[in-house]
Amino acid sequence: MPCLRLPKQSPPQQPELRPKLPLKAPLGAGDYTVMGRVIAPYGIKGWVKIHAFTQDRATLLDYATWWIRPRTGSAQAAEGWQEIEIEACREHGAALIAQLAGIGDRETAAVLKGADIGVPRAALPAVSANEIYYSDLVGLAVVNRQGVRMGLVARVQDFGAHPVLCITDEASAVERMIPFVAAYVDGVDVAAGRIDVDWQLDY
Repeated sequence: MPCLRLPKQSPPQQPELRPKLPLKAPLGAGDYTVMGRVIAPYGIKGWVKIHAFTQDRATLLDYATWWIRPRTGSAQAAEGWQEIEIEACREHGAALIAQLAGIGDRETAAVLKGADIGVPRAALPAVSANEIYYSDLVGLAVVNRQGVRMGLVARVQDFGAHPVLCITDEASAVERMIPFVAAYVDGVDVAAGRIDVDWQLDY
């Protein structure tokens, strides 16, 4: 399972990023990890477009079944995670497109916009003390050394040299991009829901 390693001078409290490379998930697991998100309906026959949070978006193609969680605030949010079979799925540009069982038209597919796609965490390989999965960073608050909250991690992207945190300011919707390297990331505390960084709002 490939890993992205931090520079040798990285402080020990900063975990290295590890892309999720799942196998088929067992049924009945109660703890899910978000692997992607439905971003839009696609076409008129019920297909959906998906943004994957994995380093290699094609890893989601390894599954015959996904788990879908409706977006917060939607009429279906109370339903929680629901298992759904994949009838077809393929890469499409920088995204994935998929035909999900029971979704036969654009209107039904549109209801899934913003829904999370997950797998049971029990299906994923364990990480070491200094590793972290990309999707575990999504949703964490980013705070700089002055105590200023800069926003939430919307996604993690890899442009080749190193992973980059894409952060959205909840108030202004401004997006910032911070390299996930020791020079800028002081520490990650998943339990506290926080990433500490050496970064300014005007960078």
